[in-house]
Amino acid sequence: MPISTLSRVTASIKPAEVEKKWLLIDAEGLVVGRLASLVANRLRGKHKASFTPHVDCGDNIIIINADKVRFTGKKAQDKRYYRHTGYPGGIKETSPAKILEGRFPERVIIKAVERMVPRGPLGRQQMRNLRVFKGAEHPHVAQSPEVIDIAGMNRKNSTLTKAAE
Repeated sequence: MPISTLSRVTASIKPAEVEKKWLLIDAEGLVVGRLASLVANRLRGKHKASFTPHVDCGDNIIIINADKVRFTGKKAQDKRYYRHTGYPGGIKETSPAKILEGRFPERVIIKAVERMVPRGPLGRQQMRNLRVFKGAEHPHVAQSPEVIDIAGMNRKNSTLTKAAE
């Protein structure tokens, strides 16, 4: 149903009317915070004209080479992530450098994006549309994802382009 441009009704799409695309992002050399904010906006669907706040209208995003992301400055060593075991005095801390060197380096990106998406059932649904892999291979080739060049959007998005200048 086309809506007139002079209409005073806000267009609100239904979940069945959402068109989701598959996007592929190569995270090699990208700055974590900048990548996470762009991914969070795409997961929410805020880049679409049909954005509806209470509907999951974002795209499916695949991130590869998650172990090759970068932090600017000394954040890789100085930044601290805290978690609690649930026991008294059970607070644990770690740095992004330790996580990136560890067994699950993709958790750095997942946590960064997770903290930029709303908390609650809708945010959890939107996070299910994010797939992060530490290597260059991924099992979603059949979806024929569209490649997005995050490094080309802004020179500050990548540390590799800074080194080339």
